[in-house]
Amino acid sequence: MKKLFSMIILFSIGFIPSGNTQTLNEKADAKALELEKQVIDWRRHFHENPELSNREFETAKRIAKELNAMGLKVDTGIAKTGVIGVLDTGKPGPTIGMRADIDGLPVVERADLPFKSTKKTTYLGNDVGVMHACGHDTHVAMLLGAAKILTSMKAELNGKFVFVFQPAEEGAPPGEEGGAKLMVKEGIIDTYGIDVFFGQHISSGLEAGKIRYKVGGIMAASDRFTIKVKGKQTHGSRPWGGVDPIVTASQIVMGLQTIISRQTELTKEAAVITVGKISGGVRSNIIPEEVEMIGTIRTLDTDMQEIIHEKIKKTATLIAEAQGAEAEVDIQIGYPVTYNNPELTKKMLQSLFNAAGEDNVFVTPAVTGAEDFSFFAKEVPGLYYFVGGKTPGNEEAFPHHTPDFYIDESGMIVGVKAMCHLAIDYMTSAGK
Repeated sequence: MKKLFSMIILFSIGFIPSGNTQTLNEKADAKALELEKQVIDWRRHFHENPELSNREFETAKRIAKELNAMGLKVDTGIAKTGVIGVLDTGKPGPTIGMRADIDGLPVVERADLPFKSTKKTTYLGNDVGVMHACGHDTHVAMLLGAAKILTSMKAELNGKFVFVFQPAEEGAPPGEEGGAKLMVKEGIIDTYGIDVFFGQHISSGLEAGKIRYKVGGIMAASDRFTIKVKGKQTHGSRPWGGVDPIVTASQIVMGLQTIISRQTELTKEAAVITVGKISGGVRSNIIPEEVEMIGTIRTLDTDMQEIIHEKIKKTATLIAEAQGAEAEVDIQIGYPVTYNNPELTKKMLQSLFNAAGEDNVFVTPAVTGAEDFSFFAKEVPGLYYFVGGKTPGNEEAFPHHTPDFYIDESGMIVGVKAMCHLAIDYMTSAGK
């Protein structure tokens, strides 16, 4: 009776690693503790030496050097500056993809760290600082740690493990391709035979030691729109002599907000429309011929995405028509929804519990930021989650993409463990 009760408990909570797997996970955890200082050292090197999207030349060289030292098969120049390391056990099994993004941002660092970035470069013709202001340096270090641990356990593993160090997550420079989209276009899924993809992101607002996840859409699709409002130029003292595209554009801005507040089923999923820039006119007493607006659309559901796109076009064109103006709307599709495969997420949840402790793993609300890991998760089942990087008890957390962005390095060991647990457990459960 006691044995039957134990079996019922196991089946009721989903996938439980086998005894052998548990032993492998325990070995991985012990190795993670031994490797923690090395992971921190890696992180500090990359933090001090950031590079912008599609320009991660030295970053790629250092990653390749570390992977080669582990004895892995290493491919470089993937999607311009990407690096891929492959651990092939030589035994039948699944091929598991694990991803870290590697690019920095055009931000001048203010945090007072001994390894702070002082790098300078040019971006879109402007002199800028360069900083890992979104934690990609920690992502690289955590994945290198997982690669080293799994490689050291090669004899006990089966299948293949593909460590993907992806450039240009923050977006390729204008006129260039890059990032996960280019990696997919170049065929890495088929080339390496990847069956599943795991990815993680450090969070400055989540306490170190914790993990947040969500089934389904965890991060939003990000699309860009341009609206050109064409009126009729006239003297600023005689607005009735022309058609004012500035007033029309102002009405369109307000109209766009009612798409979200009054026409979108927000109890289903969140959505955002933001106008980020309006330009037009040359001086105070001339009503110009044309105004241009650019902005972003964030959605977490593909059906809602399509509906909102249509409503933007209709709202802008009809408001302009009512004012005697014309509106041309162009919507450029960007990153898809970052979608966590429900079956995979449920199957691997115990792995996250084991890596961080069940009390430290939480469901997160959807995030309206975007992630190009979404391109991988469109091709094969994917799981993406957040790892805590805030000092426990610290009330102040500096946001990502800001000069004061800060990560508590003690949080990285959970990310290393999580990647190892996911890989080992998926390897063991494949086909079950």
